[in-house]
Amino acid sequence: LSAALVALYEEPEKPNSALDFLKHHLGASTPENPELEALRLEVAEMKEKYEAVLEENKKLKTKVKIY
Repeated sequence: LSAALVALYEEPEKPNSALDFLKHHLGASTPENPELEALRLEVAEMKEKYEAVLEENKKLKTKVKIY
């Protein structure tokens, strides 16, 4: 924490929000871009669809083996 505070003190151009600077410096920043959150949601949805397709594929392969 003290290293982050020193970095803030030594910053030549002071940020608008010291709290955001500290969060970013400590690695706990929130997504700055709303598109980033939308992309994360899209990736999660695609992973779910992928898993569903894999399961369906498995079921169809077993049906083909039966016949």
